[in-house]
Amino acid sequence: MRIVLMATGDIAIPSFHALKESGELVALVTQPDRPVGRHQDLTPPPIKLHAVEAGIPVLQPESMRAPEAVAKLAAMQPDLLVVMAYGQILTEEVIALGCMGCINAHASLLPRHRGAACIQAAIDAGDSETGVTIMHVVKRLDAGDIITHRRIPLRGTETAEDLQNTLAAITPEALLEVINQLRDGTAPREPQDEQLSTYAPKLLRKDGFIDWKQPDYIIARKIRAYHSWPGTYTDYPSVRRDRKKNLKIFPPVDLIPISDLPANTVPGEVLESNGCGLIVACGKGAIRISTLQPEGGRRMSAESFFSGHALYPGAILGKAL
Repeated sequence: MRIVLMATGDIAIPSFHALKESGELVALVTQPDRPVGRHQDLTPPPIKLHAVEAGIPVLQPESMRAPEAVAKLAAMQPDLLVVMAYGQILTEEVIALGCMGCINAHASLLPRHRGAACIQAAIDAGDSETGVTIMHVVKRLDAGDIITHRRIPLRGTETAEDLQNTLAAITPEALLEVINQLRDGTAPREPQDEQLSTYAPKLLRKDGFIDWKQPDYIIARKIRAYHSWPGTYTDYPSVRRDRKKNLKIFPPVDLIPISDLPANTVPGEVLESNGCGLIVACGKGAIRISTLQPEGGRRMSAESFFSGHALYPGAILGKAL
């Protein structure tokens, strides 16, 4: 079988190696190199580097809708297209290029959390479990018939980074099992229940701004879910009273079950600031933050932060001046 993998995200790297070891991987299709960092250096997707090192041909079309991109993929004569965190919606023309089909490994238990931010969504929603779904690809986003699931429990302590690594590790076995089923003609097709579907759109940096009016556990879940992209942040009063500075917040954070805050306490109010952390009032309860990154600075402990920044009890975070 001639397999072409269409993938960009790091989550697909273990599956790339599993397909390479099978001896059936003939090409990788991934996103073009992009400018990254302060100096906008042109940087390839990490999975491309793995392919180059392994001697696997790489295609990087700007758009898989372009006729020349479709022609190059067709020239690979794929029997099967395998998609995982590729980053483009495929046309019916592309989907049909695999004579044995086109399948997708998606990092959620479909039909829950369709879309790009499925890993973050499972944590943010407080789900008790998540997993990987292998499905047949159709033109509609993540809506194809399900072939198999792999389920894992969520402990309530994972960050999105932790969860991505776990899901990346469990996908190859499921993927190889499905490929064998397709080869034997025994792969099942279970239609998704549209009434159970939810959507997790791509996250933007602005989505990480903390709304302190939410309960403590909701904010704590968001901090875990959005690590390391897009990150979570608030703002805090600077020496110049006409502006605030951004303050990035890192997990883990502790819930402080304060059931009886003073009547004049407002969400976002600093309750304590010392070497043990920054305690901030939420819409319900409070959280203790131990690791911070001030605007223009480095990531540091709360103790280090307070040695160089004035942020005293009574200061308000995240409130427009």
